[in-house]
Amino acid sequence: AGMNGTAVENFVCVIFTVSFMNCTWHVGRTSSRDTQYFLYWKTSRKEDYTGCQNYIKDNYGRHIGCRFQNVTIKNKRAYFLVNGSRGGQNLHNCISNYIIVEKLTPPLNVTVNCTEACYCCEIQWQPPRTSHVTIHSCFKYEIVIESK
Repeated sequence: AGMNGTAVENFVCVIFTVSFMNCTWHVGRTSSRDTQYFLYWKTSRKEDYTGCQNYIKDNYGRHIGCRFQNVTIKNKRAYFLVNGSRGGQNLHNCISNYIIVEKLTPPLNVTVNCTEACYCCEIQWQPPRTSHVTIHSCFKYEIVIESK
């Protein structure tokens, strides 16, 4: 709902360091400087929406993003709602088109054991911590040897 052209665009969330999430958006094409947006989200239909506590603002003080801590996304699904106001009129945007990206941590507990007898090295590691990937065979690794 809301007035035409006021809906947020390019809504993207990035999860990093396992439990932190930044969501950002562009203000609507017809949004004026006095338009303000408020983000709410939840990870299941049954729970209540949680409002943003730490907004990212543009030069006009409009909310253009939010920083969340201690994020857990179950079943790879989330529900986002943006409420806003402009000139005393309410704007409502249920976000149906969104992208959630996760920036992974490096692999953990990397160990290298080299043997002079065979001129070989054994490299071992554990998969990176992640917010939702449970099948570790999904990961592909690349090893870059910088010196011999």
